[in-house]
This record gives sequence, C-alpha cells and structure tokens, in this order.
Amino acid sequence: MKQLGGGEQISEKGRGRKRALWGRGRGVALLWAGPCGSGAPAQKGALRWRSLEATAARRWWCFSEMKYIKPLISEQERYLQANNREFNSLFGYPNNSIKTSKYNALNFLPMNLFEQFQRLANAYFLILLFLQLIPQISSLAWYTTVIPLMVVLSITAVKDGIDDMKRHKNDNQVNNRSVLVLMNGRIVTDKWMNIQVGDIIKLENNQLVTADILLLSSSEPYSLTYIETAELDGETNLKVKQAISVTSDMEDNLKLLSAFDGEVRCESPNNRLDRFTGTLTYKGKNYILNHDRLIFRGCVIRNTDWCYGLVVFTGKWRKLQCSPVPSVTVVIDDNNHVRNFK
Repeated sequence: MKQLGGGEQISEKGRGRKRALWGRGRGVALLWAGPCGSGAPAQKGALRWRSLEATAARRWWCFSEMKYIKPLISEQERYLQANNREFNSLFGYPNNSIKTSKYNALNFLPMNLFEQFQRLANAYFLILLFLQLIPQISSLAWYTTVIPLMVVLSITAVKDGIDDMKRHKNDNQVNNRSVLVLMNGRIVTDKWMNIQVGDIIKLENNQLVTADILLLSSSEPYSLTYIETAELDGETNLKVKQAISVTSDMEDNLKLLSAFDGEVRCESPNNRLDRFTGTLTYKGKNYILNHDRLIFRGCVIRNTDWCYGLVVFTGKWRKLQCSPVPSVTVVIDDNNHVRNFK
C-alpha cells in the first residue's frame, strides 16, 4: 500500500490498481480501478461510488462500465490525469467553451422587460398606465402613456438585442478557434470549445493560449517559455515560465508525450493569478507545482517556437473567470446614482 498526500491511496496487486479519491467538504468517495499504469478505461463492474453522508451512508450504486457522473459536491480540490478523458469526465469538469451573452430567443423579451422596469421612470409610467385604465381616477386616455412608454422600451430592447447578438458572435468566433491537440499519438487540429481537462495541447509562437495549462516542455533552453500578459494585467513586459525537469525532457517527442500519464492534484479554480499550488505525481514521485509552471488563457506565446501544456482549467472555471458573473446592466437614475442590475 502506498500513501500519497491529499488523501490519495494507491494499492497495487498484479496488473490492477485502485484509487480512492476522498472528496472534501461533504465526504464523498469515488473508487476507480483499471490496468496498472495504462490509463485505460476501467473493466466491467470496476467502478463504484458511494455517498458517505450520514443520511445516505448505506446506499451504493454500481455501474457496469465507466460513465459520466455529475459531481455531488462543490469542488474543493481538482484532480486530473493526463491523456485520460474518460477518467477526467467522471468529475464533470466543463469543456472549454465560453458564454458572455445574456439572452437567447426564449428569454430575451421577459428578461429584457424585467431589467427595463427596474428603472424608476419606467416603473412610474407603468403604474400610471394602470391608473389611467380606471375612469374614476383619470380623464386621460390610456394610449397617451402607452405610446411613449412602448417607444422607449422598444428602442432600448433593440439596442440591448444588438449588443447581445455581438456577444453571441464573439463567443462563437472564440469557441471555434483552432488549436493543436495531442490525440492517440498524433497532433490533430480541434476547436477551442472541444478542449477538455487533461488534454495535452501544442502552442506556437504568437499564438493565444487556449486554456489554463501546466507547462510540460518547450523549444527554448531549460524549457523556458516567454509569454505576454497584456490581456490579463495590462503589462507589456514579457514574463517567463518554466516546465519542471521531469516533463521538459520529453521536448516534442510525441511518443513520450502520449505515454505521459501524470496525475495532478491542485487547488480548486480561483481568481488569484499570482498563486497556484499543486502536486504532480509521475512514476511514483511527487513534484511540487506553483504559478511559475502555469500559463493562463488569454496570454500570448512570444519568442518561443513551440511549447506543450497540460490543460488544468477550462471554460468558465479558468483562473481569470473562475466565478462567472452575468452581464451587468448599468442604470443611471434621475438623481445621477448608478445602479447595477444583473
């Protein structure tokens, strides 16, 4: 029996192995077994998970084969394995697509009207309209209020709709950008939105970083990689990242990179760009990871012919956008007070 940090236990017997990943917070355990060191899918009946909460301590669910399981707890610690999509999918990590738009065809009208009536002026005219429908209260015709109110609401709705269509278009362009991914021992071209946690991607000079990645190797001496972070913090000076020695020796050898089955245990997604803690377990040894090994999405590779990285955070759970916040409508009322509405 081999004991690793962070609550991970690995026992080896013959050609099989079993991992127990103990979730924090609400005590959920996930058991997985598979061929030792191969990273292959679990055999039939090998996957079981159990809720250890007091109210469900006796309940077991068994699956005949490895399947997607939606996480039952909020993520306290991230665990992933390189080049093993099927295993990583058990944790329900999101794909690499982004969404900055606020509306769709179904919710545009009700949501937009709700936002507009948050304004005091619009709410006042709406109340006035209802009062004008009562002959005993008002002698004015109801359409004297409806027409100007409808004009204002329509113009604002059209403006908001056009802005949101631009967001949809921009999201579509970003999600459909191309990136080089290592799949089945060869480099293939795929879309940004299809990238998943645990994938190994190849980035080239002057290319935008697709997701938050752990640097594995690069073309530069000592596996250095130069990046520009102007999109993140406004700084134009190049920063330097360096891969750890155990992976830098792989360089651009696709055979070695494809066989890489390192396991990463790291902190949950957060917005601290100057901090990252984690551990890489590879061939029975643990290697400490820090923010000098991590390259964030939105950075640009500079002065480096190529580099390879292991995807750690994707989509809405990347470092820069770990807590997605809906688009905000800014309203200035009659007293010049700024109010925000989600």
